[in-house]
Amino acid sequence: MTYNVLLGVAALVAVAMSVLIFFTGKGDAMSGGGGGVRTTFKGKASFDDQMYRITLGLGAGFMVLMIVLDILSSKTQ
Repeated sequence: MTYNVLLGVAALVAVAMSVLIFFTGKGDAMSGGGGGVRTTFKGKASFDDQMYRITLGLGAGFMVLMIVLDILSSKTQ
């Protein structure tokens, strides 16, 4: 039961991350630009900074979910 719920959550995270990357992509994947966080006037985060943080969080969450799912699947066998 827990495995199936976590698998569903992982699928939703994967779809959300894919959609986020697809819609916010700039088409400059080969430009070699930096990927750090930049701030704008008075330290407010720009839209790109927010999308960077959300994508990073979704990616980290997805990795953790996959590790947990791997551990759960090895225990059930």
